[in-house]
Formats: sequence, structure tokens, C-alpha cells
Amino acid sequence: MKRTGFIAIVGRANVGKSTLLNALTGEKIAIVSKKPQTTRNRITGILTKGEDQFVFMDTPGMLKSRNKLGDFMVRTVNSTIGGVDAAILVVDADYAPGDIERGIIRKLEQNKLPTLLCINKIDRSSPEKVANCIKEYAALFDFASVIPASALKEDGVSIILEEASKLLHEGDWFFSEDALTDQPEKNIAAEIIREKILRLLDNEIPHGTAVVIEEFKETKDLLSIRAEIFCEREAHKRILIGKKGEMLKKIGSYAREDMEKFFDAHVYINLWVKVKENWRDNDFLIQNFGFNKDDLT
Repeated sequence: MKRTGFIAIVGRANVGKSTLLNALTGEKIAIVSKKPQTTRNRITGILTKGEDQFVFMDTPGMLKSRNKLGDFMVRTVNSTIGGVDAAILVVDADYAPGDIERGIIRKLEQNKLPTLLCINKIDRSSPEKVANCIKEYAALFDFASVIPASALKEDGVSIILEEASKLLHEGDWFFSEDALTDQPEKNIAAEIIREKILRLLDNEIPHGTAVVIEEFKETKDLLSIRAEIFCEREAHKRILIGKKGEMLKKIGSYAREDMEKFFDAHVYINLWVKVKENWRDNDFLIQNFGFNKDDLT
């Protein structure tokens, strides 16, 4: 009998949700960075194993919003929690529950969602801190299971998958057996480019950037991509381009490597940088850059 389920991966920024998604699916579906607020949209990772199909939905890190893009990200988390069958709450083993976690737990309670608690980053913590973390969270919510793990080291990931399988329900699959994600190829390409920006540049600049794929042409021998990188200041544009274009070349080169692995094709990337001041507080630009409010149903 086939089984399936939509499972949201939720938590504050920078606790390892995207790393967990990639570890669960065995594929690099979501971009990963040490910087917080890496994920902006819902990213779906699909794993079909035997008769079970897991549909994991990575969400932006819950945060206190500072602009309209932040508002969008918070609505994305809340909307996702309201539309899934179960959830995995990911927390950092070194930290006690804060206002953000308590707020997420209230949403889980309101929606009566069966939830796994993933105590992540145990490779960086101590047994005492992990034990305290488990105790404090167990007092707040009746979790279906509590799993200490290190998504980065893939420690405990198989146990999370085993426990998540208990939350699936009988029913036809929503995706084909070989599906990895429901993300359009253009979105994946844009996210790969944005990941390289996050990794190569300082904190202020990456969070003020958006990537839009203007051309995505696939032939028998080549995938040709033209992308525009939008930033908020002329000074940031100069940094993104770099001296004699070196930074932009580096972003493109690293992105091309990942794209060729993901798409299994030779890739040509043409990058341009443009300035759109304060775009994160502009509803029209936020939507134009792919953050569609109509998706939050």
C-alpha cells in the first residue's frame, strides 16, 4: 500500500534546516550557508523509498521581520505549517527555547500537527547541553519523537526518516517515483547563484541581493543561462563585480560547477548586476523577483 505525507521543516534561522533537507533526500535541493536567513521561499524535497513518498518542505528561518521581504518569509512559514500533515522542528542543541521557538510551537499546537523534534548540531555540543535541551523542549510540547542529530555529519538522519515514516498516511503519491523537487529549473539555477554570493561576500551584501533568471535555453549539448543579480546600492554592485570583474567571474564559475552536477549538462552562465534600491521593502519588486504572495494559500 502506497503512503505519503507533506512534512514541514521549521525552526529559527541558521539551525540547519536546509542541511537536514539535503541529508534526508540525499540530494542538494536547498542552498546551504553559514549565514542566517539563507532560505527565502518554500523549498520542496521529495524522497520515494519503497512504498513511501516523503514530501519535505524546507521553510525560511523564523525571524523578527525588519522589512517586507521578512514579512513574506514569516507568512511563508505560517502558511506552510497550516497546509502539511506533519512537521519537524529543528533546534540548535546549544540553545534553550526562545520566543521564536515558542511561537512556532503555538502554531504547531493550533494546527494539531504531529511533530518530530530534531536536536541538531550535536557534533558541536556536549551531552549535558543536549540533555538539557531535550528536557526543556519536552516540557513545552508532546513531540511524536525526539532525535538528537547532526545533519551536517548525517548522524541521526536515518532515525529521523524512520520516525517520519510513522507520520505518513495511506494514499497515492503526488509526484513521480524519480522526482527530487517541485522547484522549476529556473528557480534552482537562481538559488545556486545566490548560494555562491552568500558564501563569497560579507553579511550585508548577500541579504540585499536577489537573482532572476532572464534566459534558460537548453540544447542537446549546452544549457545557456543569463541571470541578473539585483542589489540595493551602487557600492554593493561594485563589490559584486569586483576588480576587473573577478568576483563576478568567481560567482559564475562556482555556480556553473554545481549546475553541471545538478542538471548533468554543460552550462554557460552570463551574469549581470543591477541596482534596485530598497527592493526588500517594495511589494512590486518582491513579487517580481519571485516571492509570490499568491502562493501563500
